[in-house]
Order: sequence, then structure tokens, then C-alpha cells
Amino acid sequence: MRTSRKKRLLAAGTAWAVAAAGAVAISFGLAGSASAGEFLVNGGLESGALAPWTCSGATGSVVTGHAHSGSYALAGAAGSTDTAQCTQTVAVAPNTTYTLSAYVNGAYVYLGVNGGSSTWTPGTGGAYQKLSVSFTTAATQTSATVFTHGWYGQGTYYADDISLDGPGTPSSSPSVPSSPSPSASASASASASASASASASASASASASPSGSATSPPPAGSHALVGYLHASFANGAGYLKMSDVPDSWDIIDLAFGEPDSITSGNIHFNRCPVAQCPGVESDADFKAAIAAKQAKGKKVLLSIGGQNGEVQLTTTAARDAFVSSVSSIIDKWGLDGLDIDFEGHSLSLNTGDNDFKNPTTPVITNLISAVKTLKAKYGAKFQLTMAPETFFVQLGYQYYGSGPWGGQDPRAGAFLPVIHALRDDLTLLHVQDYNSGSIMGLDGQYHNMGGADFHIAMTDMLLAGFPVAGNTANMFPPLKPSQVAIGMPANTYAGNGYVAPAVVNQALDCLTKGTGCGSYTPRAGKQPNLRGLMTWSINWDNYNGNEFSKNFHSYFG
Repeated sequence: MRTSRKKRLLAAGTAWAVAAAGAVAISFGLAGSASAGEFLVNGGLESGALAPWTCSGATGSVVTGHAHSGSYALAGAAGSTDTAQCTQTVAVAPNTTYTLSAYVNGAYVYLGVNGGSSTWTPGTGGAYQKLSVSFTTAATQTSATVFTHGWYGQGTYYADDISLDGPGTPSSSPSVPSSPSPSASASASASASASASASASASASASASPSGSATSPPPAGSHALVGYLHASFANGAGYLKMSDVPDSWDIIDLAFGEPDSITSGNIHFNRCPVAQCPGVESDADFKAAIAAKQAKGKKVLLSIGGQNGEVQLTTTAARDAFVSSVSSIIDKWGLDGLDIDFEGHSLSLNTGDNDFKNPTTPVITNLISAVKTLKAKYGAKFQLTMAPETFFVQLGYQYYGSGPWGGQDPRAGAFLPVIHALRDDLTLLHVQDYNSGSIMGLDGQYHNMGGADFHIAMTDMLLAGFPVAGNTANMFPPLKPSQVAIGMPANTYAGNGYVAPAVVNQALDCLTKGTGCGSYTPRAGKQPNLRGLMTWSINWDNYNGNEFSKNFHSYFG
């Protein structure tokens, strides 16, 4: 047994990466309260084993030769489809401030607490760097899940001396959920990440006579509740038949359509197999239930992408295959449109492609062309929604692509040219305000997920417009409020950045009524016609007693 006690902490979380390679890591967070106890177990990994840490997709391990202190460290093998998120759930006291810290080594490493604050570093230069963030528990909160993770395709990161300090006496046995926590791999980063992630994307759908118009905004006072339905997989939320989806959902995105291979453009939609979903309905019943929803005025779309469905339309052949395969899916199931939830490395900008109004990168221009072709085929009533992560949209305020001199992450802001080119065809944009790092708002301040300010600041950027990469001569124009919804996770299992109904309502009050805005004043003013809310996911909301959907209808009537 070692006599030196290593501090504990680990975090699993935010599904986005920093754009500026070599940028100075941003430091933020509340001042921590006086430390009186260590609340994590095995934060220094000196047991030589992971427990009680759990890591997504078997990506975490304990290694020697890379420790910050002692003999062992956590290694997270972030790959092309997994950020190697590792978490630990601990008992905490209500209304109490805690400080989470860790020493990390690697590129794009994140640290935070589910439903609360997070921080990151773009890179540590091969040495260990300390990350630290503070958070205050809610009035009735008795447990917290902390996390650390890397980023897609960035390779292995290391974490050591992870610690959660706070007042009081730590519990000898951390509190854990009564039912298994879901895998993050199916998050509609829309990650919808949720992702991210991460994650959600939709496939086009159109019935023989689809209803609703993407080009005509809904009447004033018309609000929409959007949710993703786990149609092709099962996880901890459980399978939900289409016929059992409550009528409270106005737009139902089927998760997910995925490509046969990354660059093929050929999209398939496979329903959840009986082995994973014992209660799955027949194809005939599934299609009949879709038609029944549409008869009640609901829209059913296929979401393409998600965290695992990377799509790169690198050639015109891939573009054409995308149009053909998506059309077949639409026709087979009688769907109303397409949701684009491209995450990970699906969209990035070639070096020198610096004007979002005139993109030249094939994966961007081919996607725009494909969607316009689908729109033309199915007509004005074709529904088009998008669920990008903040990294691909709002981060474009600071960074766009690889930048004027190269060296930045080429994915930064990469959704902006797609949104702009399709804005006249766009039904709804619901950015995933979750699984996100800190993002600078129009007030010049960094905002962190987990509070009303984050939703207010991120949504205001879409409603007010913003200079891309800070260039006031290259403004991203505002969207109509009827085209904008706010993306949120349904509960703490669904994604990082969950907020309670009271916080949801605070954000809505500020954005639609101009009241209760806290420290952020919307530049777009009050927007009573803000379209509504999106969540990952309908299944997780059902698992959580329909808290999200009930609150939506309580607020909007």
C-alpha cells in the first residue's frame, strides 16, 4: 500500500473539439469552496484497475509509464467513432460547491460534470496540464457524474490525479443510478450528440401527399416539440413502438439512417432487430403507425448520421447515391422529410475554403446539391431539419475551417455553408446545446452548458446573426425565429448539459419574453415566435416520466 494518497477525479463528457490548434487553453469556472474531503474513488488509478470508473466502448484502461504521479494513469483510446469518455458517479450534498480537477496529457481533452460545467484543452504539448472546474449542486441533488474524454480521431489521452474536492464528509460508497446508464454511442449529438455525441441525423421522407411547408413559416404562436426516436437500435432507455409515441411530439426523427461506407453515399435504414428490441413491431405496423401520426398532423423524418453514421459525399457519384437511397427510404416508409445530423468528421473544409457563402469543398457542395435535389423532387412540403453540434455552428464566430493561415481544426463552423445555402428550404435548425465545450457568445464571454445562459447565448447567435471568424465583412445572416428550436438532452443519461425544467423555462422566458435573462442580454431582442424545443430523445423522455415533453406543453400550452 502506498503512503501518498493521490487525488481523485475523472470526467466524461463534452462532445466537441477546439478549433484553434495551438490556442491557449481557456480557464474558467467558479471559485471553489474550501476543500474538506475527497469525493472520488481511485482518482489516481493506483489500484491498478479502472473500477469504479466506467469508460465507453471499452476504450479506457489503466497503464504504467504515463503517470503524472505514482505508477498508474488512465488511458482513453479516442477513435473515429468514440471519444473514450470515462465517468464516475459519486454522492454529493445539495446546494454545495465542488471543485473537479485532473492532470491530463493529450489533444482535445475534456473534464466536467454531467448537467453542469466543463473545461478542455486543445493540446498539452506532450506534458501533463491541470484542468479544473467548479460547480454547485442543485437544491435536491444527491449525486453527480463526473467525466473526462478525448475527441474523435485524436488518439489516446491520459488522465491522472483526478480529484473532486468539497466540504463535508465523503460517502464511503458513491451513489449510482438504479438502472444502467446508456451508452453514449447512440446519442444524437443531436450526439441529437448527442453525439453527439455524440448525435442525430435524419433521412428524407415524404409521403405521397406530405403535409406542412418548409418555405412558409408556421403561423404566429405555433410551437413545435421535436424528438428523436431510437428506431434502429436499443440502449438503456428501452425500445418504444411508433404507435406508443405520445401525440405531444410534433416532429419525430427516426434515428438513424447510416451509410454503407463513409464515402459511398448509399444510406440504409435498418429497424431495430428483435434480438436487441424484443418488443419491436412488424414493418407493416411500423408503417401504419407512421401514417396514423401523419393523419394527426405530425411529421416523421429519417435522421441521417448521428455519432456513428459518418457520411462524406466526396464525389458526385456519392452525391447521386445519397439522393437515390434516401428517396427509396422516404418512399418505402412514407416519410415527410430529412434531418441532417452529420457529426464527427462528416463535414470539414478544405484549406483555403474560407467563404461560407461560396463553399468549394466537395463534401459541402455535394451535400447542398443532394438536399436541393430531394427538395425539388418532393416539393415545397418537404420537411428539412438539421441538428449540428455547437462546434460546427456557433464556434464559427471565432474560428472557421483551417483559418487564413491553416492549422485550425477544419471542421470548425463547417455546417455554416450548408445552413446558409439551404436557409430558404430549412424547416428547423435545432443545434445540440449539449455535449459541448465552452463557446464564446456575442457578449464576448465564454458560456458553458448546463445553465440558462448557454441556451440563451447560443440561440441568440442564430437569431441575431454573427461575423464568421470575427470578420464583420462576412456576416452569417440571422435565421427566422420560426426556423429555430433549442436542442436539449431529456435527462442526465441522454447527454451532458441536461437542465431542469425551471432552467428550460428561464431560457424560454428570456428568448421569447425578454424577462429573466440573467447576465446575458439577447442581441436579437425578444422573439415570441421562436419555434420550440428539440430533445435527445423521445425514448429517454419516456424513461424519465415524460418530464421534458410535459414541461414543453405546460409552458406553451
